Amino acid sequence: MVGVLALQGNFASHIHILNKIDIESRLVKSVEDLSGLEGLILPGGESTTMSNLLLRDQNFIDRIKLFSDNKPILGTCAGLILMAKNSFDKKVLNMNIIDIEVNRNAYGRQVHSFDDSISVEYKNNEPLSIRASFIRAPKITNIGEDVEILCKYNSEIVGVKKGMHMAVTCHPELQDEVLLHKLCFKS
Repeated sequence: MVGVLALQGNFASHIHILNKIDIESRLVKSVEDLSGLEGLILPGGESTTMSNLLLRDQNFIDRIKLFSDNKPILGTCAGLILMAKNSFDKKVLNMNIIDIEVNRNAYGRQVHSFDDSISVEYKNNEPLSIRASFIRAPKITNIGEDVEILCKYNSEIVGVKKGMHMAVTCHPELQDEVLLHKLCFKS
């Protein structure tokens, strides 16, 4: 069973994708909801709002970090920001699950949102093209030595992988794409 953090943001689209690929899911709203899960999704939304809600319970943050030691986490957009080592914004909680640095809202305001194809480069396979939505998306500005490039948009890195964890700056789930969910939770 895979949990989807449901404090704020676009968790319903992730539940839809998990249902589509026959993975049981449940919403995660408290520390107790992490129990029994085999994976977790940190969805898109507003990273400062999500940070404020998480910061109300340090135990919740600690348990997510502990969870990440043994079980995969997939982050999209704001989820990637929360998973990052640094976003250079004191209002945002960075859990340092993946050694990356990011700039929030790097593609512009809401009116600058767009849909396009990204290239997914996984293992030694030929890159696959999937559709994704960029909504006030962050940009990855630096990656650590042990972080693999997973996705690109044109020549920019928009997705990374570290061990069992994956994170993307965009929203493939809004385009009904299942590939990243499969790679994270079924491979």
